[in-house]
Amino acid sequence: MAPAKAAEKDILQAVVSVETTIPQDRRTARFLGTNRQGSGVIIDNEGLVLTIGYLILEAEGAIITGPSGKQSPAKIIAYDHESGFGLLRMRKSLSIKPMRLGNSTKLSIQDQVLIASRVGPQPIIPARVVSRRVFTGGWEYLLENAIFTTPPHSFHSGAALIGKDGKLLGIGSLIVGNAVAPNVRSPGNMFVPVNEIKPVLADLLEHGKRQAAAKPWIGANTIEMRDRVFINRVSKDGPASKAGLGPGDLIVGVNGKTVRSQENFYRTLWADRKAGDVIKLNILPRLTAEPVIKEFSIKSMNRLEWFNKKPTL
Repeated sequence: MAPAKAAEKDILQAVVSVETTIPQDRRTARFLGTNRQGSGVIIDNEGLVLTIGYLILEAEGAIITGPSGKQSPAKIIAYDHESGFGLLRMRKSLSIKPMRLGNSTKLSIQDQVLIASRVGPQPIIPARVVSRRVFTGGWEYLLENAIFTTPPHSFHSGAALIGKDGKLLGIGSLIVGNAVAPNVRSPGNMFVPVNEIKPVLADLLEHGKRQAAAKPWIGANTIEMRDRVFINRVSKDGPASKAGLGPGDLIVGVNGKTVRSQENFYRTLWADRKAGDVIKLNILPRLTAEPVIKEFSIKSMNRLEWFNKKPTL
């Protein structure tokens, strides 16, 4: 075997397949599906697997498949909404050497990396970092220093972003159309940096969640258009839905402070607040005869408490 191919084989050993089953009555079943498949990375000698959180969210069971095809059922350890990570632990050893965590803060634009997946016809592709910037998602999610790469890997969910030293630098989250810059057409992937999990790993392993106070969650998916933030979906039985908000409502401000972007909205929404606090949103309703801004009082909550109460995440 050629040295390059041998190196690739060694790198791929710690990358495993993650398959989960989600009951149909779970909150996320409609949007994320009841059978989810992606990748994960073994990061310790006891079979701890780091993956992207949406693969395991509300899962009832998980199966890990190693490079040899051997399988192990896995216990779901934690889902972390703030970072987007998920953790599982294999119930039996597959004798796989773990991948060490690198330092994602040192990853710079133009750095060469490898993207490794256990799913799809081309498990490893070379890529380069094209941007490090804030990423916001409509599901009340903000990542401070996301990693953007090109070209895109089609089987990105839970894929490993690997540096030249063979260490893990990120976990695959999304395919994006603007990897280089927000307004530049450039297909690529967004990765969650591994440094996001380091400060909270002990909490996640011991408690299944962060021990710091949770950020307020209102259950309003949003989209940014021309420096305006619109609601495009509300979570059933969530705080925004209970307050009467719905798709098409324009979020003008939070507690009287003007909102001009999705990032600005989240930072204002979360500033000096915790889950359970009452938040006043200034809204231009979708259904109104006159353009009158109204104030809605919303009692926020911890997003984890919104999911169906089952013995899973």
